[in-house]
Amino acid sequence: MNKRWRGEWALVTGASSGIGKAIAEELAAGGTNLVLVARRESRLLELQRQFGNVDVKILAADLEKPGASQSIFNFVREAGANIGVLVNNAGFGDYGEFRALDLDRQLAMVEVNCAAVVALTRLFLPGMIERRKGDILVVASTASFQAVPYQTTYAATKAFDLIFAEGLAEEVKQFGVRVCALCPGQTRTEFHELAHEPIPGAMSVHSAQEVARIGLAALAQGKHSVVCGVSNLLGMEFQRVLPRRMVTAISERLFRPK
Repeated sequence: MNKRWRGEWALVTGASSGIGKAIAEELAAGGTNLVLVARRESRLLELQRQFGNVDVKILAADLEKPGASQSIFNFVREAGANIGVLVNNAGFGDYGEFRALDLDRQLAMVEVNCAAVVALTRLFLPGMIERRKGDILVVASTASFQAVPYQTTYAATKAFDLIFAEGLAEEVKQFGVRVCALCPGQTRTEFHELAHEPIPGAMSVHSAQEVARIGLAALAQGKHSVVCGVSNLLGMEFQRVLPRRMVTAISERLFRPK
C-alpha cells in the first residue's frame, strides 16, 4: 500500500483490467483519488463501486480515436481534479508474422502505445510543472530493450515508451516532476489472450499486483526506469554484452509460431 499520494488525484488509463487495474487498486488502498479511463464502462462502474474509500471518476474512452486524449483532459478539467499522478498504462500487442497481421490494428497499436502517451503527458505536464510537483508512470515492457520478432510493432512501441520516459525524466526533474518507465516481463493478465501470444515456458511470470507495487515504488523513489523481477533484470543486463542480432535471433526462436 503506497500512501505517498493520499488525497491527491491520479489518472490511470487502461484501468479496467490487468496492470492498470492493479495500479488503481494500489493507489486507492493508499487513499489516492482516481480518474479511471478505459473502453469498457461496465468494468469501470464495478471499480467505482469497489473503491468506496476514495473519490472515483470514470470515463469510457478509446485512445485509438482521434481527439481521445484531449477529451480526457477536458473531462478532468471540468471535474476540477488536479492530476498529481499520471499513469500511462493503456496499450495492447499483437502476435504473428508481420506480413499477415492486420494493418489497421498495427497502426492503432502505435496510436495507443505511443501517440496517446505523448498527448496525455503533454496535456497534463504543464500543470505539474506549475505546481512544482507531479509523477508520471509510463508502462513500457522488457520488450523495450530489444527487437522481438512476431511482436515487431509492439516491441518498437515499447522501446519508444522507454526512451520517451527516460528522456523526459531528466528534462523535468528540475521542476519537481518525476517520470518513470515501468518495464514488466510476462505478467498474468488478459494481455496475452488478446494479443494471441503464447508465453514461452522458460520465462518467469509475475502477477499484476507485483508489477503495480514495483512500478509505484520506483516512481516514488525517483527512478527513471525499473525492470520487474531479478531474472528479467539479469536478462536485460546479459543481453547488453551480446550482439543485438544474436539477441534478436534468440527471440525469434522463442516466439516463433508453432
